[in-house]
Amino acid sequence: MAGEVSSICSDLIRFDTTNPGSGERPAAEYVAGLLAEAGVEPVVFESARHRTSVVARIPGDSPEALLIHGHLDVVPAEPADWRIHPFSGEITGGCVWGRGAVDMKGTLSMTLALVRDWARRGVRPTRDVVLAFLADEEATGEYGARHAVRRHRELFDGCTEAISESGGYSVEVRGRRVYPIAVGERGTAWMKVTAHGVAGHGSRPAADNAVAELCHALSRLAAHRWPVRLTPGVAALVTSLEEILGERIDRDHLEREAERLGRAGTLFAAQIRNSANPTMLQAGYKVNVIPGTATAHVDGRFLPGYREEFLETIDRLLGPRITREFVNLEEAPSAPLDTPFFARLGAAVVAEDEEARPVPYVMSGGTDAKSFAGIGIRGYGFAPLRLSSDLDYFGMFHGVDERVPVEGLEFGVRVLDRLLTSPTPA
Repeated sequence: MAGEVSSICSDLIRFDTTNPGSGERPAAEYVAGLLAEAGVEPVVFESARHRTSVVARIPGDSPEALLIHGHLDVVPAEPADWRIHPFSGEITGGCVWGRGAVDMKGTLSMTLALVRDWARRGVRPTRDVVLAFLADEEATGEYGARHAVRRHRELFDGCTEAISESGGYSVEVRGRRVYPIAVGERGTAWMKVTAHGVAGHGSRPAADNAVAELCHALSRLAAHRWPVRLTPGVAALVTSLEEILGERIDRDHLEREAERLGRAGTLFAAQIRNSANPTMLQAGYKVNVIPGTATAHVDGRFLPGYREEFLETIDRLLGPRITREFVNLEEAPSAPLDTPFFARLGAAVVAEDEEARPVPYVMSGGTDAKSFAGIGIRGYGFAPLRLSSDLDYFGMFHGVDERVPVEGLEFGVRVLDRLLTSPTPA
């Protein structure tokens, strides 16, 4: 099992599943083959040509099922920017290198290695386990998780909780190993905004310049300071950090406190506000022609429970002359932390690292958990890794020189094994 997890991770990275790109099909076929070799029957389906996902169910001692989901696609990578080619899957310096090592082929390899180890040992999980290897998470999920819950809902029957990316990994905080376990994430509001004006010659006074109008609106949006909002998940995290650090965190000045606390502060710095970042601009076709329209795209994120406040503020900042339409709108899901299952997640980590300090956490971005929340499955971010303090794990999400430690992967397999096979809390 130990050697297999890194080799599977390496193999998965070598499949270029860049999104947008040629699709996930070769990687999905590889995953389906590994499952079939372990005696697990995969269901392979496509939402469009080569947009391929794989789902499989492993029977357990209870039909109440746990979903483990992850995505096969990755964001683009420019090889010239990397020390090691992003699709080499090279194993060097104790790490597996390449696009997706962190986000999230490393996690997929842990699940696959564990399932294959169970087959060799004849192990049965304590409850049904549904595995989902999905397309298109790095876009909207329309060709992956959304399609799966809409067209293949029966594959997830009995699933009450789910685990996936963006949680369960160690963060070194003043000599202590903190393991954030995600209990929620901010909602997504990707918007296309448009200004309409009067087209004309660039040498003449503009009656109504759409480009200028859009720039003014985006400037207001970029300059806005969103108010701090302390949601229940972040409040629970702050309380846990106070206990670990042995000091009070001033809830009236959370932004300042996040900066003061360094790595501990990064766990909540982006999760105490809504945000809206202009990311794309398009206008005109010739330098001496004033265009009649100008458009931009905005990446908006809102805290659980604050969607309406977010949208009202967006409309006020854009002003009456700017129209908006959603490219993607998804609610901010949350899961309870005062449950036996959440306790089991933390206990499984502590069983493998006695110095581990699990804490609740809210993700600043989004995952496929949003789609599964829509069919009543409570999602937790739990992809366990023990990491060295000098590894900038946060910085490697969508960054260059992405890599995951082999020892971290092996640690994750052991934690998942405890979580899924221990008859009582680990």
